[in-house]
Amino acid sequence: MIVGERLSTYINSLDSGIPEFLMELEEEAHKTYVPVIRKETQSLLRLLLAMNRPQRILEVGTAVGFSALLMEYFNPVQCKITTIENYSKRIPIARKNFTRAGKEQVIELLEGDASEILKTLREPYDFIFMDAAKGQYIHFLPEALRLLKSQGVLVSDNVLQDGDIIESRFAVTRRNRTIHKRMRDYLYELTHMEELVTSVLSIGDGVTVSVRR
Repeated sequence: MIVGERLSTYINSLDSGIPEFLMELEEEAHKTYVPVIRKETQSLLRLLLAMNRPQRILEVGTAVGFSALLMEYFNPVQCKITTIENYSKRIPIARKNFTRAGKEQVIELLEGDASEILKTLREPYDFIFMDAAKGQYIHFLPEALRLLKSQGVLVSDNVLQDGDIIESRFAVTRRNRTIHKRMRDYLYELTHMEELVTSVLSIGDGVTVSVRR
């Protein structure tokens, strides 16, 4: 945890909760060791959706569909969500969950490598949520920016790598060094681009919120 365990537990205790179908989906994901967005990130997304009221949302990284359904539920306006997933075993589960929730007409799931799919998208998005392979964020960024509207919001999850991001690359296990370097590059790009205003937040496993000028 980036924030102390006791403080995080207290903050989460103040949360107003999520609807029953999302609670069931979250529990199923935890039982099958599928990562879903943490409570703190859920709360942040709810706030950003209430503030920005996006009509078109793009998600990179569907997993089992939890975050897409959460965004659809808590967005105060009707919206269209496009979500991209590359892991074939999770795609049918996500589709089933969208159908269970009655949102298969609202949430469009695109199957395949986000690096390729992003290039095929044309219409701009008001809100983009990045929650896919962490080492690929830096490669997704150019296309994400192309698709992000003026005043649009880009949210990226899991950017602080449980605190490892501050370590020297030699202090990180060899298998994680490439991801470590790419995420550092990604954070530098986000915070130094003239067209973006970015804040790096130490909630959950680290989240960035960027607004296009």
